[in-house]
Amino acid sequence: MKNLMDYGLVSLLEQEILQNKKPYLGICLGMQVLCNESFEHGHHRGLGWIDARVVEIPGKSGVKIPHVGWDDAVVRGEPHIFKGLSPRATFYFDHSFYVHCFEREIVASTTTYGIEFTSSIQKGHIWGTQFHPEKSQRSGLKLLRNFTNFVSEKKRGRS
Repeated sequence: MKNLMDYGLVSLLEQEILQNKKPYLGICLGMQVLCNESFEHGHHRGLGWIDARVVEIPGKSGVKIPHVGWDDAVVRGEPHIFKGLSPRATFYFDHSFYVHCFEREIVASTTTYGIEFTSSIQKGHIWGTQFHPEKSQRSGLKLLRNFTNFVSEKKRGRS
């Protein structure tokens, strides 16, 4: 966030994504920056585009931290982000902090790793994943294809 503010990018992002409604896919930290606040390495303000906070995976949950490896994302509802994917698609994770989302209606999937956490969100044209679709083989490629198809549809004025 500090770099985004220092380089004057927050207002540009707000203009392009919030005002001009350009599609956004935030991967890992790219989703976390959308939150109100983060407690990773101190307390930091986020963009505040989703009502959520970034908190550490509790060490007492009996799991190794960081969470590195393959895990299921359990799809909630029928979000466009998961179109054509299994309701329990497997993705690659690498994180020690997670998004605790207060806007339950935008949670596209959850994952359980010691605790249940938000593993992806979809809020209109703003999408985010805690996992890394670019490292997640077929499931990841399908999710990225869903996003590029969504972008194409937006350009044609269909969404």
